[in-house]
Amino acid sequence: MRFALCNEVLRHLPFAEQARLSASLGYDGLEVAPFTLDAETPHRLPAARRAEFRRIAEGAGQPITGLHWLLVAPAGLSITEAARQPATVDVMRALVDLAVDLGATYLVHGSPAQRRVREPGDAARAEAAFAVIADHAGAAGVSYVLEPLDPGQTNWASSLAEALEIVMRIGHPALQTMLDTCATGNGESESAAALLRRHVPGGRIAHVHLNDRNKRGPGQGADLFAPVLRALHDTRYAGICGVEPFDYHPDPVACAARAIGYLRGIQEGIAP
Repeated sequence: MRFALCNEVLRHLPFAEQARLSASLGYDGLEVAPFTLDAETPHRLPAARRAEFRRIAEGAGQPITGLHWLLVAPAGLSITEAARQPATVDVMRALVDLAVDLGATYLVHGSPAQRRVREPGDAARAEAAFAVIADHAGAAGVSYVLEPLDPGQTNWASSLAEALEIVMRIGHPALQTMLDTCATGNGESESAAALLRRHVPGGRIAHVHLNDRNKRGPGQGADLFAPVLRALHDTRYAGICGVEPFDYHPDPVACAARAIGYLRGIQEGIAP
């Protein structure tokens, strides 16, 4: 299993220091939130800066595995609102191109605030946006991943079942879904391990986010991650596991260190 640290955990540090520290802690790569590279227009990052970020990450032994938190910047994006959807799709296309330039192989589309359904037609617009971006991602050779989030965060693709239905309706091989353990714990009736055992073999789970339902890192709450990693091992999951805490307790570096130490310990216990 390969573990990537979601880099916003260390966003208080320069990118080179993020990569160096992540490597020293034992992560296999960085999953990058574009707004940490450019707070206003990350989709317009100049080619030279893209090459620099990729060179720094790979030089530290922390390749950029994927992108997430896609629609934080620029401000005012929405895949559901009629007036904003076309410009948002343009940003999504540009982020696919950014991912390719950074060496990433997937993009995780969470962004709950930018996908809320408020009026008739909103859900159809969201699905249409994903159909368009699936074509662009496929042509670019990367996966575009719809992240189910719990109903406390959004009302579109608010369960794994709903996200799977959307992905299957669109029916593009570049479009897949994933499982976030925090969202699962706060919104699903079944455990993360049970859902993984059912859906990883079908090939639609392209990514996993590891975080406790209390929003801290793995091992910092009541959720048990040994069953999750065992399910991934048993189903021969070949993707990346992104470590994505939101509450950095007691501080960002300690949180990142505690998470990978806890996960590596479980991994060692289940390795053949």
